[in-house]
Amino acid sequence: MVPRYSRPAMAEIWSPETRYRIWFEIEALAAEAMAEIGTIPASAAVSIRKGGAPRVAAMGPADVERIDEIERVTRHDVIAFLTWLGEGIGEDARYMHQGLTSSDVLDTCLAVQMTRAADLLIADVEAVMAALRMRAMEHKFTPTIGRSHGIHAEPTSFGLKLAGHYCEFARNRERLIAARAEVATCAISGPVGTFASVDPRVEAHVAKSLGLAIEPVSTQVIPRDRHAAFFATLAVVAGAIERLATEVRHLQRSEVREAEEFFHAGQKGSSSMPHKRNPVLSENITGLARLVRGYAMPALENITLWHERDISHSSVERVIGPDATIALDFALMRLAGMMEKLTVYPVRMTENLEGLGGVVHSQKVLLALTQAGLSREDSYAAVQQAAMATWLKLGQPDVKSFAENLLARPEVAAVMDAATLSRVMDPQLDFRHVETIFARVFGPRESEGA
Repeated sequence: MVPRYSRPAMAEIWSPETRYRIWFEIEALAAEAMAEIGTIPASAAVSIRKGGAPRVAAMGPADVERIDEIERVTRHDVIAFLTWLGEGIGEDARYMHQGLTSSDVLDTCLAVQMTRAADLLIADVEAVMAALRMRAMEHKFTPTIGRSHGIHAEPTSFGLKLAGHYCEFARNRERLIAARAEVATCAISGPVGTFASVDPRVEAHVAKSLGLAIEPVSTQVIPRDRHAAFFATLAVVAGAIERLATEVRHLQRSEVREAEEFFHAGQKGSSSMPHKRNPVLSENITGLARLVRGYAMPALENITLWHERDISHSSVERVIGPDATIALDFALMRLAGMMEKLTVYPVRMTENLEGLGGVVHSQKVLLALTQAGLSREDSYAAVQQAAMATWLKLGQPDVKSFAENLLARPEVAAVMDAATLSRVMDPQLDFRHVETIFARVFGPRESEGA
């Protein structure tokens, strides 16, 4: 991922230095377990830890280049690392990697990296949830128009719109927790996963020390359905990001102007048009969401490997592991900040809500007419015709409101007077159950105390 969209904590997880430090920890833990059960001398495990720990702790660009230099000869990354590590350990380096295969190190390391990345992403989602909760409470009863097919439907509250997004991110938090658990697996089982050359107790020790579960059957590699589920979860989270970003982009349109991204002092919207205030943040994270969703497909393709293993998955994961998590981390951070500072225009929301002359209250009138004695068919026809009479005259001097057109119809006037119709069309009727919904989302106490 390019530096522009990389945050330091997530990028560090995927750096060569971090990867090599995890590799060393796996090798050192395995050696210590082997020493415990008598496979290698106890002194060798001490030498590996004592000689290797400071070496990897002090790793820098020159060390990474040295490993790369060795790999250009060996054509094998793990062997190159072990060669470099052995230069600082000495004779006991021959006891490293006893009975292990490369995938034992690579797959277990990837599990550690993905769980660390998941921890950051879970915290990111929680930050988005906190911002959404705060703004939802602030606008619990702020009237706005609900839209279906992009067309005015019925009134809702802006807080309810945000509460719906909060729920979606709450579900995504649970999905990330489940995905983290699924990839947090260790495999130290040797070639083709039979433990023919390494004791299962070594795997158990490494797994426990790293906070991982044991892969029941590794076949030399950890099955890639686990990884596919992880990246599919990231894609779902990206979908939630884009859904909210798309809402903001729509609300910021000049014709709508109900909310907009915070515009900083000194910020410029266009190189040629000084008046522009563009939804650049939501557009940016929409693009990043597309990238993250795109990484789900190669992860699904990685499930099918030949026999016990091949490395067709390896090149894919070297790209999608860092890129998907770094991009999602950045997008979530940007989304949380965008929602915290979102500028909301309640007056404009009311203007838009009332901009169709009251036709958005058509369902309430329809129901009231049926309860007053008209058939549903007659009620629907009367309400629709009155609504269309208003709709088609919008912006013209002779336009009449929806209520006026309704009362001009004899069948309506026969069962409903102006005062009754006004009560039926009261916008507050649309908010009588908002507290109930908020209690479902945030809990009774939190909802009432906001």
